[in-house]
Amino acid sequence: MANPGFNLEQYIMHHVTNAHQWRLPFLPPLELPSFLSLHALMLFFCAAFLIVLFVFCFNKKDRVPHGMTNLLEAFVVFIRDDIAVNCLGEKDGRKMTPLFCTFFFFILGLNLMGLIPLFSTATANVNVTAALALVTLSFMIFGAIYKNGFMGFVKALVPSGVPAPILIILVPIEVLGLFIKTFALTIRLFANMLAGHIVIFALLGLVVLLGFAALPAVVLALFIYVVEILVCFLQAYIFTLLSAMFIGQMYHPAH
Repeated sequence: MANPGFNLEQYIMHHVTNAHQWRLPFLPPLELPSFLSLHALMLFFCAAFLIVLFVFCFNKKDRVPHGMTNLLEAFVVFIRDDIAVNCLGEKDGRKMTPLFCTFFFFILGLNLMGLIPLFSTATANVNVTAALALVTLSFMIFGAIYKNGFMGFVKALVPSGVPAPILIILVPIEVLGLFIKTFALTIRLFANMLAGHIVIFALLGLVVLLGFAALPAVVLALFIYVVEILVCFLQAYIFTLLSAMFIGQMYHPAH
């Protein structure tokens, strides 16, 4: 039966925004403390899950990895060789691999949790993605200063062989570029995860709004849901890759 009084916009925003209530299926809403939001709770759950996964399920003693260890190691080796080493070189790439593995698995875990009705999508919160992007910015600035010294960091922002009058324009652009890259990391992850969930809830809400006439929308929502699984992996990979590229540009400005 159609429900003309159903507010589709309110229904969508209720499911994609942060809150201090955790709505569990078939149970009354669980009130969260004032200092803990729903998305913050998801961060703790994901961190705890990853700790359990790598401490108890990843067996370093296996000479020939198998099962979960083999799967996790395949991702780690890919991140190390195709992302970290490729963007920062052999020495720095291996040192930075733990950071990029943390980025990838943490973002992937948060993304996939958002597809489970029991949980919420923390990466659809711009505050979460901004915090992750600020970690990248910190390594772009302070990591580059630690590696190359302050003057080396400054030289990375001053293109060599450029006439002085042009530098007046280029240097502010280079400095602004640090923050533009951070902003791009923030918005790319946030917008992609939020948009997918809005589409799914909009399609499901049509069934309540229009009744049986909108049942084909359920099939379309299921298709979008499957696509979102791919998007979860893709967005974790893109954030990790771009972070490695941006940090690598500051660590090795000559390249």
